[in-house]
Amino acid sequence: QVQLVESGGGLVQPGGSLRLSCAASGSFFRVNTMDWYRQAPGKQRELVASITSGGNTNYADSVKGRFTISRDNAKNTVYLQMNSLKPEDTAVYYCHVLYRPFNYWGQGTQVTVSS
Repeated sequence: QVQLVESGGGLVQPGGSLRLSCAASGSFFRVNTMDWYRQAPGKQRELVASITSGGNTNYADSVKGRFTISRDNAKNTVYLQMNSLKPEDTAVYYCHVLYRPFNYWGQGTQVTVSS
C-alpha cells in the first residue's frame, strides 16, 4: 500500500519561505523518483520539481533558483524548500510517485502567498 502525506503549507507573505514535507509509506521510496506538482485555481496541474533515487533534480523554469527539492531515504520523506515566494506560487501542492503501473498522489497542501 502506497501512501503519501504532505504537510507544511500555509499562508506566507511575498518574499517569504515555506518548507513542504511528504512522508511516504512503502518500500518503493528508495528506488523511485519523487515529484512535487501544484495546481492553482482554474489551471492544470503542473510539475514543479523532481528528484531521482540517486538525487538528481529537475525544476520547472518558473521556480528555478527559488525552490529546492531534497529527500531523506532513511525517513522516507521528500521535501520542497520554497524561498522568495510570489503570489503566483499560490496553489495546492501535491506529492507524487509513479510506482508502475500506477500513479500515486498525496491529499495536497495549500500554499497561499499574499500580503
